[in-house]
Amino acid sequence: MKVEDQKVHLCNCNMNRRHFLQKTSLGLGMFALGALFNPASLFSKGRSTDNLKTETPHHIPKAKRVIFLFQSGGPSQHDLFDYKPFLNRRDGDELPDSVRGGQRLTGMSSFQNSFPLVGSRWSFNQHGESGAWVSELLPHTAAISDDLCFVKSVYTESINHDPAITFFQTGSESPGLPSMGSWMSYGLGSDNEDLPAFTVLISRGSGRPEDQPLFSRLWGNGFLPSLHQGVQLRAGKDPVLYLNDPEGLNRMSRRNMISALKKLNQFHLSEFENSEITSHIQQYELAYNMQTSVPEVTDLSDEPESVFELYGEEARKPGTYAANCLMARRLAERDVRFIQLYHMGWDQHDNIPRQLPQQCKDVDQASAALITDLKQRGLLDDTLVIWGGEFGRTAYCQGPFTEHTFGRDHHPRCFTMWFAGGGIKNGISYGKTDEFGYNVVENPVHVHDVQATIMHLLGIDHKRLTYKSQGRNFRLTDVHGEVIHDILA
Repeated sequence: MKVEDQKVHLCNCNMNRRHFLQKTSLGLGMFALGALFNPASLFSKGRSTDNLKTETPHHIPKAKRVIFLFQSGGPSQHDLFDYKPFLNRRDGDELPDSVRGGQRLTGMSSFQNSFPLVGSRWSFNQHGESGAWVSELLPHTAAISDDLCFVKSVYTESINHDPAITFFQTGSESPGLPSMGSWMSYGLGSDNEDLPAFTVLISRGSGRPEDQPLFSRLWGNGFLPSLHQGVQLRAGKDPVLYLNDPEGLNRMSRRNMISALKKLNQFHLSEFENSEITSHIQQYELAYNMQTSVPEVTDLSDEPESVFELYGEEARKPGTYAANCLMARRLAERDVRFIQLYHMGWDQHDNIPRQLPQQCKDVDQASAALITDLKQRGLLDDTLVIWGGEFGRTAYCQGPFTEHTFGRDHHPRCFTMWFAGGGIKNGISYGKTDEFGYNVVENPVHVHDVQATIMHLLGIDHKRLTYKSQGRNFRLTDVHGEVIHDILA
């Protein structure tokens, strides 16, 4: 048998149903179907069918990278940013039915017969030239308020944690779709060949240490090529699992193995034309480079004492929120595209007076330090920093309401986030809620609007960055989303 015949025979033997359908999808049946709709479109030039290639950016970007400080659990906007003196005056009064408007409740407060309003137990003051209202719980954040844009009218679809976080990260309440960072990696690629375009850092808060769990699918690639999944950097000896070589394998041997694997993968690619094979080739090369780059970026020993004074003593402890904020700055310096921090512990249902101050202490100094540090290094102008959770907390009390303790349930109708750098107007507050802090009354901002704005600042038209899967085009914002032009510089 000739060599060419052997290749054909081997290809036929290895072909499964999926490969068969891929190979024959442009056969006579496809030509006939195309002729019924638009014969000319069969031969027109459109976007490349290679899903590893994109045609972005769509316009000149204002930001090169994103640092998303995600506060998992839902921070209480009434006690942090959305100052409501009326709520304090009505403390203990019943929430009017006309304000609630028949909103569905969680299983944790649906049994309540009474919904007493509860004002904040902490004082608010105006800060900076912008006069932003910030709680005494966040003094460091208050000090940089002129660098921030507070959006007080964000709202979402979900009332429970998992679908709400999934919705924020993937644009859908149902799991399985690509995460926001994966979309950015797919659309824009990486500016650093030695580090992944999308990294994830997780910390556990002291406000409620046993808080809602986080699932790795929140930074998954979904149906996008696996190269675009988020890479978690962990605290401890091995920041990335299974990255180190086993004992007895030297650097040259690893390089030779990677080269041999590349040849094998390229051979299979020539036979099957599967884009996931290309993704595997790139992942092996990236992992090889990360063996050097990851230990370097995660080693904080080269940071001067002044940096630890800025971020706080907790920055010396790997895995804390402060250490992760410092790590985020180091990753931003190395042009990592999307840096996702998750800080758990904001789900205060029953004892806000005790839990919330501890949680705020975790994040206040480090969040402000990150903005200050980026600004001093000239990185803030092209780095978009976002702070916020999946929803807010209720204006009424959940559970027992006493002089010393109270809780707040989940509230999707309105909550506050802040943005900084990367093309955002600084020193402004946008959006408004009613005097109860229950409903948005001015400039509502949906989660899809937030996603569309993030993509716009990175140079992406959220309606044009799509990926075809299972017969339809998907995008992060589904069929929704408007860019919030009023907050853009």
